[in-house]
Amino acid sequence: MRIGVIGTGRIGTVHANTLSRHRDVGSLILTDADLSRAQDLAHRLGETAAPGVDEIFQWGVDAVVITTATPAHAELIGRAARSGLPVFCEKPIALDLPGTLQAIAEVESAGTILQMGFQRRFDTGYTGAREAVRSGRLGRLHTVRAVTSDQTPPPAEYLPQSGGLYRDTLIHDFDVLRWVTGREVVDVYAAGSDAGPPMFRAADDVDTGTALLTLDDGTLATVTGTRLNGAGYDVRMELAGELDQIVVGLDDRTPIASTEPTGPPAADKPWTGFVERFGPAYEAELATFVQVVRGERPNPCDGREALQALRIAEACDLSRRERRPVRPAELPGAPTGRHPAGVY
Repeated sequence: MRIGVIGTGRIGTVHANTLSRHRDVGSLILTDADLSRAQDLAHRLGETAAPGVDEIFQWGVDAVVITTATPAHAELIGRAARSGLPVFCEKPIALDLPGTLQAIAEVESAGTILQMGFQRRFDTGYTGAREAVRSGRLGRLHTVRAVTSDQTPPPAEYLPQSGGLYRDTLIHDFDVLRWVTGREVVDVYAAGSDAGPPMFRAADDVDTGTALLTLDDGTLATVTGTRLNGAGYDVRMELAGELDQIVVGLDDRTPIASTEPTGPPAADKPWTGFVERFGPAYEAELATFVQVVRGERPNPCDGREALQALRIAEACDLSRRERRPVRPAELPGAPTGRHPAGVY
C-alpha cells in the first residue's frame, strides 16, 4: 500500500512515522507547504517527498492522510473523493458547517472513505469508560465532567486559523462524550474568558472556556478547557452514575496535586502534550485506517460523526457570543432522526 501524507508538521510527522513502520504500508509520499520540511522528514524515514499536492495525486497512491492546517481540509477531502481515494483527515473537516456538509456530500457522492482523526476513541481509558457505561456498571448515568487543559498555548499565528477553543480543542471532548455515552447533546450553555495573553483577544478567541451540556436522556455534562495550564497537559473524564463512578486520565502523570494530608503526591513527570499522552491511540487509529482501506473492518469514525461534534462546538461558540442557551438542532446539518452516537 502506498499512502500520500499531506502536511508534515507536528501531527503529520507523528503519523508519517507510524505509517512508515506499518507492515502493510509499502511506501509513503510526503508533501508540505514548507517543502524543505517534507524533504527532511522523507530523508529521515527513507520515503519520498513530493514538490506539491498535485504530485500526490499524479504519482499514484492508494490512500491519503491529511494533516494540513484546518482551512485546507475540506478542499483536499473533496479532491481525494473525486479521485476515488480513501482519506484519513485530522479534525475538523472544516471551520464551518457549510464547508463540512459540502465535503461530506462529495465523499458520499463518490462512495469513498473518510475516517476522521478523533484519537480518543482509541485510547484504552476512554474505551474502558465506554464499556463501563454500556454494560450498566454505573447504573443510570447522571453526571459527566470532562477536562482538556494544554500546558502552553499554541503560537499566535496558529490561533486565527484554528477555529477557536471550542472547534480546535474541546471538539475532542464533544466527540468522545457522544462516543462513550451513546447519547446526543440537545442543549448547551457556554462561557469563555480572554483574560490571558492578548493574542487570544486579537484572534477573537478565548484562552479558557466551559460549557454545560444536556444530553438527550437528561444526563448533565460539563466540559472545560484552557490553553494555560502551567502544571501540565491534563485530559480527564469523570462519569458518575447511581451505582458507581469512574474517571479516565487519572494516573501517576496527571498534573494535579491534592491538598489532603493523605492524598496522592503531585506527578513527578506530568504529561506535556497530546502527542505524548495519546501516542498509542494515534498509532491505533492509523492501524485501523489501514484495515479500513484493506476492507478488513468498517469505518469507526466517518464524516457524519465529525459533523455532530462540530455542531456541538458551533453551538457552544454561538452560546458564548450571544450569552444564551443554544440547541444544536438549530444549526445546519441537524439529523432528521436520532443519530446513532458513536456506533461502530
